[in-house]
Amino acid sequence: MATDDNHGEPREGNLAAPIRHPVPWRDPAFYDVAAIETELRRVFDICHGCRRCFNLCQSFPTLFDLIDNAPSMELGDVPVADYQKVVEQCYLCDLCYMTKCPYVPPHPWNVDFPHLMLRAKAANFQTGKVRRRDRLLTSTDRIGQLAGIPVVTEFVNTVNRMPAARKMLESVLGVDHRAVVPAYHRKPFRKTFSADESITPVAAGGTRGQVVVFGTCYANYNDADLARDLAAVFEHNKISVRALEDERCCGMPKLELGDFASITRLKEFNIPRLAEAVDAGYDIVAPVPSCVLMFKQELPLLFPEDAAVAKVRGAIFDPFEYLMLRHKAGLLETTFAASLGRISYHVPCHQRVQNIGLKTRDVLMLVPGTTVDVIERCSGHDGTYGVKREHYEDAVKIGRPVMRRIADAAPAYFTSDCPIAGHHLASGLDDKDRLLTPFALLRRAYGI
Repeated sequence: MATDDNHGEPREGNLAAPIRHPVPWRDPAFYDVAAIETELRRVFDICHGCRRCFNLCQSFPTLFDLIDNAPSMELGDVPVADYQKVVEQCYLCDLCYMTKCPYVPPHPWNVDFPHLMLRAKAANFQTGKVRRRDRLLTSTDRIGQLAGIPVVTEFVNTVNRMPAARKMLESVLGVDHRAVVPAYHRKPFRKTFSADESITPVAAGGTRGQVVVFGTCYANYNDADLARDLAAVFEHNKISVRALEDERCCGMPKLELGDFASITRLKEFNIPRLAEAVDAGYDIVAPVPSCVLMFKQELPLLFPEDAAVAKVRGAIFDPFEYLMLRHKAGLLETTFAASLGRISYHVPCHQRVQNIGLKTRDVLMLVPGTTVDVIERCSGHDGTYGVKREHYEDAVKIGRPVMRRIADAAPAYFTSDCPIAGHHLASGLDDKDRLLTPFALLRRAYGI
C-alpha cells in the first residue's frame, strides 16, 4: 500500500480525483464559532505536518510562522485569536486544493482549506467583523454604476491619477496608493455591442456555435474592449455572439467576504437570464476566469439543488476552451495575417483550477512564428486583495516571481487571461506597452 511521504499514513483515498462537497451555508451549525475553531485547529495541524503549500500565498507562511515562533513550535501554543491572521490572507484562489494538497476528499482527512477559510469568513461576516471598505470594494455593480455617470466618470478617473488624491484615498479607505485601480467608462459592453446577424451557427465539438457573453463587471464598467475583442475573435470564427440585455456581478467578490445573502441576490438575478439563453440554444462564455469559475464551481456547490444553476454550469465555457473545441472540430480559422513572436503568458489561478488545460496557450500557438512561455504562478493581485493597504506589499511579493520570468524572457508581449492580474504585473514591471489581453493578441494576429 502506498503511503504519504510526510505522515506515513495510507493514501489510497487520495489516489482518486478530488471531489468538492456542497457548502452547507444555510445550516446554523455552519457558523458555530467553537466548531469552526476546532476545524481550523485540525486542518492547521495537518498543514503544519505537510507544508507543501508554503509558496502559494501568504496564508501558509503566516500559519507556519505562527507555529515556528510559538514556544513549543507546535500549533497548541498558537493563540486561537491568531487563526484569523491566516483566514485574512486567503483569497480563495483554490490552488492549494486543486494542485498541492494530498488530503483533499475523498482522502479520509477531508481537507478543503479554501472552503474552511470561506466558512470562517462567513462567520466573521455574520457577526459584523467586516470592514466597510471591504463591503464597498466588493460592491462592483454599485461602484460601476455610480462611476459610469458621465460627470462622475471623469472625476473618478482624474482623482485616481493624482498621487495626492490616492494617498488621501488610502488614509480614508485603506486602498494602497501604489495599487493599480482600473479606470471607468460610460459605455458598458452589454449596452454597446452590436451583433453580426449574418452568421449562421454551426454546432460541433460539443458547442452550439452561438454564445451569449456574460460581460462581467470589468468589461461593463472598466474595459469594454476586453469583451469586444472576444466577440470580434468569435465572430471572425463564424460563432454567433450576443450580449445579455442585463446582468449583475457574478458574486465572486462577495464570496471573498462570505456574504452569502448578496451572492443569493446576484444568483437570483443572473441565473434565470443565463438559463433562458441556454434554453434558447446558446452556450455561455465570459472574458474573466473568476466569473466562469463562479458559475462552473462555486454556485453549484452553494446551491446544489438548483436545476437552473446546474443548467448554466453545463453550458458555460472558458473562451479559449470553446475555441479549442471548435478547432478540434475543424472549424477554427487558422489563417493569420501576422505572427506574435515570443509571448510570456501568465495563467490565472481561477483558470488553472477549472482543469481545462492550457487552452489559451494552445490557441495562441496556432499563430505561425509564435512561441508561448507559460507561467503557472499566482500574480498576487487576486480580486480586492492586492489593492488593500495591509496586503499590497504581499501582493507584490507573491507576483514578483512572475514578473522576473517576464523580464528575463524579454518577450514581444506578455499577457494574462485575468486583465486585472495583467495590470498588476505591468505595474510591477513598469511596462504597460507590451501588455495585451489574449483576445487583443488574437485580433492582432488575425488582422481584424
